[in-house]
Amino acid sequence: MTAAPPPVRIVLADDERMVRTALRAILGAEPDLQVVGEAATGAEAVSLVRELRPDIVLMDVRMPEVDGIRATERIVAGMAEPPRVIVVTTFENDAYVYDALRAGACGFLLKRAGADELVQAVRMVAGSDSLLFPSAVRALAAAYGQERASRAEAERLRARLSEREAEVLRLMTRGLSNAEIAQRMALGAATVKTHVAGVLAKLGVRDRTQAVIAAYECGFVSPR
Repeated sequence: MTAAPPPVRIVLADDERMVRTALRAILGAEPDLQVVGEAATGAEAVSLVRELRPDIVLMDVRMPEVDGIRATERIVAGMAEPPRVIVVTTFENDAYVYDALRAGACGFLLKRAGADELVQAVRMVAGSDSLLFPSAVRALAAAYGQERASRAEAERLRARLSEREAEVLRLMTRGLSNAEIAQRMALGAATVKTHVAGVLAKLGVRDRTQAVIAAYECGFVSPR
């Protein structure tokens, strides 16, 4: 019999004890999820993540001392294999959320989300190649990324990508997973995975969320 995979290890970062308690109760009830630590400030979160090396961090955006954006930056920049950060926020259409995604968070979750949505989001981020809530990520990138767009940057990006890589990036910005891209382009899954890796490398980003943001910021794709 094949052994069950180890549980997804999670660190909670929120300055409200009641929020952390509720999150721990929800996630701890799932056999494949394990809360391994809690932090009340961004600085504590950075220290704890470096010590415990979890798979996922649920990061509140607004915290004392060091906010969630700066904490995410330090975690992503300071570790060779950083965990995946999910920003927890009150408002989805928020420049703070966009800045957190730019800093390295892979997605966000609203504080009003239900227990099932929370569990599903953690599992998706831990084991999927899909964007977390792709339409919302695209909306944020369209709202805030276009301020930085320039035609020259878009042309430089197109010049670096092969024709297939460019098409893969366009489909990534629409929130398609590798399997969906493979079906759309009539390619094998392994081929798509290789193209995605090439796109990430040429953009100098580490995951799909940052690739989508980069594509909007340089004008490679348009909100229209």
